[in-house]
Amino acid sequence: MRNSNSNISLYSIMAKKKVTADTESEEVEPLSKSSYSLKDLPGVGDATLKKLEDAGILSVRTLAMYPLIKLTDEVGLGDKTAEKLVKTAQDIEKMGFESADLIWEKRKLLNRLTTGSQNFDDLLVGGIEPGAVTEVFGEYRTGKTQLAHQLCVNVQLQYESGGLEGNALYIDTEGTFRPERIIQMAAGLDLDPNEVMKNITVGRAYNSDHQILLIREASRIIEDKNIKLVIVDSLIGHFRSEYVGRGTLASRQQTINSHLHDLLRLSEVYDELAVLFTNQVSSRPDVFYGNPIIHTGGHIVAHGATIRIFLRKGKGEQRVAKVVDAPNIPESDTVFSITEDGIKD
Repeated sequence: MRNSNSNISLYSIMAKKKVTADTESEEVEPLSKSSYSLKDLPGVGDATLKKLEDAGILSVRTLAMYPLIKLTDEVGLGDKTAEKLVKTAQDIEKMGFESADLIWEKRKLLNRLTTGSQNFDDLLVGGIEPGAVTEVFGEYRTGKTQLAHQLCVNVQLQYESGGLEGNALYIDTEGTFRPERIIQMAAGLDLDPNEVMKNITVGRAYNSDHQILLIREASRIIEDKNIKLVIVDSLIGHFRSEYVGRGTLASRQQTINSHLHDLLRLSEVYDELAVLFTNQVSSRPDVFYGNPIIHTGGHIVAHGATIRIFLRKGKGEQRVAKVVDAPNIPESDTVFSITEDGIKD
């Protein structure tokens, strides 16, 4: 099991060695998948480990999904080192092909997060989907932030009640997070408001760079605090105010694209983690027929979200939610209400 050169087999690298006292021979016992850590990888010394951890790469699975160009340009690893580490990590995680029936079996066991409205849940075929990035966009006062607050409460519910038995991480980019609203929504579900608020970690992002940094640091919080929901409210606000004029458009879109992929990686690295961001809208003056309202961020944001939901105002407390894009849900809409107790039918 031991190679003479540095090109050691994956099995021999990631193994526990046991020496028996009577034979003084080595027995190789493979590690379980959960036992693998970054420092087990060949070539990962203290300096490399620190570089990876500083970049928010805390697990073999995260490393397996990390782009090579970012490992070299941002983390500071050499080309050959980065390529070797990613290849080893992907081998460990068995990131190859998989039968569709196995994927289906996993999806049938997927727990979804309730919105609080049965109509809304039915529209989403059970609720907000973990392992995916959901975009919610609409005009002001259509319920985007209200939904974000409600999900932070609901994620703490038991599975049988539509929760994920986890906690929430809330990135507030517009200063709109309100503990008072959390208290109301928790009381509406007969939950202890103080306990509910303890389980919500809030990060106030003051500019686009800070927003990106908070998401990259999220890995530490997700592991430490059993985070099952990540909210970014809203995604685009800082970018719209800081990148002004057509000359900055390409740079802005490239940065947003990278930011979205950081969110997508989080949803894929951690089991049962749902990611949702809210988005603003703009009005197209050249549209004379149909709806002139369009989400901001262009095609980059549209392609970056797995599921896209458009919210608009209805009568009184009512709001209309419409799925405009999803891999497995037809374009359709439903009505829900925003009450003092939170999101309801």
